[in-house]
Amino acid sequence: MDLGLAGKACLVSGASRGIGRAIALGLAAEGARVCGVARGAADLEVLAGELAAAGAGPHATVVADVATADGAQAAVDAAVAAFGGLDVVICNVGKSFARHADQMDDDDVTRSLDANLWTAVRVAQRAVPALRARGGGAIVLISSIWGREGGGSPGYNLAKAAVIAMGKALARDYAADGIRVNSVAPGSILFPGGGWARRVAADPDAMAAFVARELPFGRFGAPEEVADVVTFLASPRARWVSGACVVVDGCQSRAF
Repeated sequence: MDLGLAGKACLVSGASRGIGRAIALGLAAEGARVCGVARGAADLEVLAGELAAAGAGPHATVVADVATADGAQAAVDAAVAAFGGLDVVICNVGKSFARHADQMDDDDVTRSLDANLWTAVRVAQRAVPALRARGGGAIVLISSIWGREGGGSPGYNLAKAAVIAMGKALARDYAADGIRVNSVAPGSILFPGGGWARRVAADPDAMAAFVARELPFGRFGAPEEVADVVTFLASPRARWVSGACVVVDGCQSRAF
């Protein structure tokens, strides 16, 4: 299926590893031009080579911290400067902090919101004028199954639920501009350097028990399995999908 993404100008935050990297490469494989954003220059240099090998382009990378207002603006400005506009925005940054409510103080909640909610809202909002100038486009926010039901750390739960709620609000408010907004809720995704990889290395027996108990297919998910869904949602093929939250978790979650 031709997704109609060839030549589209795309911004992907948190693009240097894991889900964000897979999304960036997935979009490039469809012929899109990709601007990858992350905080680490070395990882972005590796991504730049991978994007070039994926074809299409030209591609771009920018070092920026989208947890800050200045960083979010710098990311959007860099993508617009590289491509002359924007068609697709993928907001993919997140982190979990205190694992129990007893340790969830004001600072923990603030860090959770900065890392998970504001990284998405700031980039999405700053990208809207560029999307509007092109006559519309697509925004995809990466949330989590723990934004749809209880689980994970409490601050992460709260922030990822807010990402889904904000996705719906943005979708309704920007529909008149031809801008579609959706969120994606991944389950437990394994990749080098990620949280699940660290847990597997630290306690392989406990993680094997977790997989047997919680993951019906008997394995962790892969970043590419999330990226495939995100790439579709970002494409014109999903032109009547907006305001949705799509779960990509191998039936891990319990919510209907």
